[in-house]
Amino acid sequence: MLNKEVYVNRRKKLKENFKDGLILIMGNNFSPLDCADNTYPFIQDATFKYYFGIDHNGLIGLIDIDKNEEIIFGNDYTMSDIIWMGKQKFLKELAIEVGIEKFIEKEELKKYLENRKNIRFTNQYRADNIMYLSSILNINPFEFDKYTSFDLVKAIIKQRNIKDKIEIEEIEKAVNITKEMHLSAMRNVKAEMKEYELVAKVEKQPRKYNAYYSFQTILSKNGQILHNHSHLNTLKDGDMVLLDCGALSNEGYCGDMTTTFPVSGKFTERQKIIHNIVRDMFDRAKELSKAGITYKEVHLEACKVLVKNMKKFGLMKGEVEDIVSLGAHALFMPHGLGHMMGMTVHDMENFGEINVGYDEGEKKSTQFGFSSLRLAKKLEIGNVFTIEPGIYFIPELFEKWKNEKLHEEFLNYDEIEKYMDFGGIRMERDILIQEDGTSRILGDKFPRTADEIEEYMREYRK
Repeated sequence: MLNKEVYVNRRKKLKENFKDGLILIMGNNFSPLDCADNTYPFIQDATFKYYFGIDHNGLIGLIDIDKNEEIIFGNDYTMSDIIWMGKQKFLKELAIEVGIEKFIEKEELKKYLENRKNIRFTNQYRADNIMYLSSILNINPFEFDKYTSFDLVKAIIKQRNIKDKIEIEEIEKAVNITKEMHLSAMRNVKAEMKEYELVAKVEKQPRKYNAYYSFQTILSKNGQILHNHSHLNTLKDGDMVLLDCGALSNEGYCGDMTTTFPVSGKFTERQKIIHNIVRDMFDRAKELSKAGITYKEVHLEACKVLVKNMKKFGLMKGEVEDIVSLGAHALFMPHGLGHMMGMTVHDMENFGEINVGYDEGEKKSTQFGFSSLRLAKKLEIGNVFTIEPGIYFIPELFEKWKNEKLHEEFLNYDEIEKYMDFGGIRMERDILIQEDGTSRILGDKFPRTADEIEEYMREYRK
């Protein structure tokens, strides 16, 4: 846990948004894998951890503005728990460590809430919490979202949106572990190994630092598959590996990075050309990422870099502005440029992508590719987010567009077809908007260009 005053001040700041009523923050429960005693690894709800700090299942945080008190509801350890788990610090003691004097058994919560008004809670992403809250509040679980407090959601997003010094330090710890995951892959990759063997090398790294994974590792020689989770292919010289992975620190903060590197340790000429274009897209996005600009503008400018280069190499034709505005470039990059990051890898998206990534009143585009832009709002000091451009040659998408004669005025299909065995390249880093309004790549120095990747692999490959 962080220092007690961190949690006290966070709750105080949240309370300032409301004059009366109660705030309920639900923690997560164990989630059974195949029976009640065999569960998935426990990950605490990020909002509960942000305000209450305790990594334990079945807890509920309550902020009572009317009575000016804060309570954690839960069930403390029993002798049976101690027999199976060993001696534990009691939850009422942990509550004191985060600045809360009152710890009450969970069964008492329903009685505490009787006849109370303005009970605020957020939308829930887990069915067990929906059913529990519906039960104690006597509401229809199928109409649950109708009773949630959008004012509370907005207040939490506004607060968690700006990372303070402590959070930035924690995120950088996670980012540096994430970088070690990627470097381990570059050091250990070799021809004839299975993808899952390389995944094992990658996923070993967080454990060395008492950390976990911020999401399921994406690793494949088929980089054109954006979020591939099958790792059965055999790696060959001439292949590239696309690795998208991240670490979750012990304090609950995430890293998220993507690298693409050659199995042989050396890119082919064609691979290096595409890697350089992706790097140029990244550099342009990084250059523009400053306080005050909308990330939608940054996304569109990165897309223009893509188009200019595709025209240069004969894969596209026509006016750059027309190509981007009509979305023809999405054949090569059918996703957005990045997303918010923090205590979850797509930070706070449980509250709704539009609420987290877009300015109030702005609507998402329905255009293919552009509709996948998760972050479009104006950047602020303290924002942490990703920049992750990519270029992909997806045979199935290519065939569909070609058969439908989509954007024929912009796409040289005969030339593009020559790249259908290429795969894909993505480059992703975690970015902070600093106090002076400029952006900084988080974490220690790391090989980024094709030449730097080759140099690192030449020196450190096993």
